[in-house]
Amino acid sequence: MTTFHRAQVPDRADGIASLLGVWAHPDDEAYLSSGLMSLVADAGGRVAVVTATRGEHGTDDPETWPPERLAPVRERELRASLDEVGVHEHHWLSYRDGELAELPVDRGAADLVPVIEQVRPEVIVTFGPEGMTGHPDHRTVSAWTTEAWRRTGCRAELWYATLTPEFHMTWGELNDRVGLWTTPPPVTAQSELAAHLQMSGPVLARKHRALRAHASQTRALEELVGATTYRSWWSVESFVAPENRDA
Repeated sequence: MTTFHRAQVPDRADGIASLLGVWAHPDDEAYLSSGLMSLVADAGGRVAVVTATRGEHGTDDPETWPPERLAPVRERELRASLDEVGVHEHHWLSYRDGELAELPVDRGAADLVPVIEQVRPEVIVTFGPEGMTGHPDHRTVSAWTTEAWRRTGCRAELWYATLTPEFHMTWGELNDRVGLWTTPPPVTAQSELAAHLQMSGPVLARKHRALRAHASQTRALEELVGATTYRSWWSVESFVAPENRDA
């Protein structure tokens, strides 16, 4: 049975009436928040996603998959992935993959402020300042989102995607084997989390389908580790408020 824990849960069953996710590339949202999005959507909440780039450089074979060919594929994959978890509100920022760190924080934040004002989310989810894997685009999106949140009065709760000590204990060897991290990854004790989702059953099945929809990015990894391991590997989603992220 899927379990969801959130401190100070309001009246809604899942605790969130409106959710906004802000991410760098198609598939970021699936790995880090598709279970959460599914729960909020199931309960009738509003869910919106912002993606900063088309992820057009996300390939080890740029001759076969040049940016102009890969970008539309990843657009279609994102749409299919969001459909799997019942999300139908999406916004592109249309920046170039791999170049976000070259842009001023003010520019990215200014693009996000109107979206936040339109969606009026109760919760915003994004990367922590370390960018989860250390990718410069991830780190930049975290900075943009945090600044936009401040500019809009911090009315929403801001949650950074994080990982727990238990995740690292369970999956550390596999993470190292596949080269998941380019910098030290985040780690937050469960007692300090803003929310923690342990998925099983239909919610986990939907997340697995959402990940598989990003086939250009996920198929090879799932084939490498096997479907059962892959599904279990990403069966937990954890989030931390900015003030607790170093706990």
